[in-house]
Formats: sequence, C-alpha cells, structure tokens
Amino acid sequence: MKYRTPSALPALTLLIAGLAAPAVWASVYELPTDGSTVVGSDSDVKSAYEDTLTDIAHRYSLGYYEIIRANPHVDVWLPGAGKDVVLPGRRILPPGPHDGIVVNLPEHRLYYYPKPHGHEKPVVITYPVSIGKMDWRTPLGATTVIAKIRNPAWYPPESIRKEHAENGDPLPKIVGPGPDNPLGDFAMRLGAGHGEYMIHGTNNPTAVGMSVTHGCIRMYPEDVAALFTVVPVGTKVRLVNEPVKVAWVDGQLLLEVHPPVDEEGQTVEPDLQVLSAKLDHALGANTAAIHWDLARATLQAANGIPTVVGIAADNPDATASAPQASAATPSPVRR
Repeated sequence: MKYRTPSALPALTLLIAGLAAPAVWASVYELPTDGSTVVGSDSDVKSAYEDTLTDIAHRYSLGYYEIIRANPHVDVWLPGAGKDVVLPGRRILPPGPHDGIVVNLPEHRLYYYPKPHGHEKPVVITYPVSIGKMDWRTPLGATTVIAKIRNPAWYPPESIRKEHAENGDPLPKIVGPGPDNPLGDFAMRLGAGHGEYMIHGTNNPTAVGMSVTHGCIRMYPEDVAALFTVVPVGTKVRLVNEPVKVAWVDGQLLLEVHPPVDEEGQTVEPDLQVLSAKLDHALGANTAAIHWDLARATLQAANGIPTVVGIAADNPDATASAPQASAATPSPVRR
C-alpha cells in the first residue's frame, strides 16, 4: 500500500497518517507482507498552462531524469495545458537488506527503511536525489550517518574553489547559512571518505534527480527536512549501483532498468550485453520463460518503468501467456 503524504511533516507517524496534502509529497509504502520487493503504482495528472515538467516533478517528489524518461513525448519546459503526464510510482526495491538508507545511483533515488516501533507496519520512504557528476563521483559502499546539522555552513574544498575560480565564479572559504548556500537548511554527514560527503538540501531544486553534485547526495528542500527529522545518527547507509532490478509478482517477471552509471559517476548509454549479464545475475537460480525481444527492448529503453518480460518457467501456461513484444515501452564538504 502506498501513502501520498506531506514530505515536510516533522515525524514519521505524521508522514504515514495521510493528512491533508500541501503541494509537495513524499512516497511512503508499506512493505509487502508476502516478501515481494515491488511497491507503489504509476499514476498520471493533467498539466496546467503554467506548469513545466520540472514543476510537476518537484510537486510529486520525482527527479528530473525520472519524469522526462517516463514522458518522452512531453516538452520539458512547455508541456501545455491539459497534457497527460505520467507519474512513475511503481518501483522494485534495490536488492539487499531493508535497513537504514539505500541510495541507488543509476536510479537517482534514496530509500529509507525506518525501524518500526510497537505494532507499526514496516514501511519504506523514498525520494529522488542528485548524485556526483563527472570527476566528482558519489562513492559506493557501506557507511553511516555520523552527524546531523541544521543550517549548515559550507566549507568548499580547495579543489572545488579552484574549479569555480577557473570558471570565473570564485567562492569564499566559507558560505554561511542562507539562500546562497548550496547545502540548503539540513545536512547529514556520512562517514564515507573523510566525512566530506553529505546528504543535504539544495538552493537549486530544478536540478534534483540529475548527476550534478561534487559527490554528495542532494535532495529537494522539503524532502531533506522530512528525512532529517526521522533519521537518527548512526543509521546505516548503503550506496549501490544497480541499473537492473528484477522481481517476481504472481509468477510474472518484472524488469526495471535505469541508464547505467560508469566508474566516474556519469550516466552512459545502455550496453545490452552488459545489462543482459546483469539480468542473468539478478535472476540467480530462478528460471523463467523470458520474452528476450521484449527484455532487450526494456534494457535498451532504460526508462525506469517496471515491465513484465517473462513468467516462471514451471508455469504450465508459460508459452500461452508469455508477454508480447508489443507491450514494450521503450570538514570540507562536497555538495
């Protein structure tokens, strides 16, 4: 079950309560009790005359790449009034433990699994994020939240100050709190590296969901405000690179593909051979009757929308009910 809930609410209990909604939303999903790793559903809205696609993305806590890949035929800056806009909300959870924070870099998305208390049902809260750009990649691996900072000051490393100076945009040694601070109003310092990586807000919301940072994880201001409140210091954080995710739902094989991120943190064109190998690895010991034309089309499109590409091989109706190809739709801190 998914709750559309105000992302600025200060406590998890309020996040899940489903109260009246302001303009910006977080996505909170109950974890399936049957062990499934699929949550949520897609929906759509009609654009208003004054909307841009990035306005709609921000309103529904979606990232830039996420919404444009789901709406390839909609103009980003002038969608026009009454245009149908798909809101991609069905997701396959990243592999691994449902514990703490998981950031999947190719997906440009963060998942938080809060510890349930008492009789609370386990949930996952998910937000779009920006990640590192070329030469400033976001590090992979396990780390923890080591500090939480309200109204942080930014101490740009010399390497970043040099980059800005070369571009004619010199930076001071310290950028204090306020509208010019690229860290926003809330920051959570990670133990990765020497503590220079953070999960933080931004003064440029339009860029959320892109590869534009100096290695940090950047969030919408409302999203980081909500996450900051409920994430304790010491929370585990996993930074993963999983462009291909698979899941079984009622005997059907779902495939979700995002454009891969290379060793420099850059989004690259899908390589079908590499992604096919990742699909084989993700399947593991499971066997499936896969419609490979459809699977390859899904791998090539890499639009982040889960697609049925096969059924369990032990299903006696495998041949008759196999999906058809026509179903494919294609200290110093970084910031």
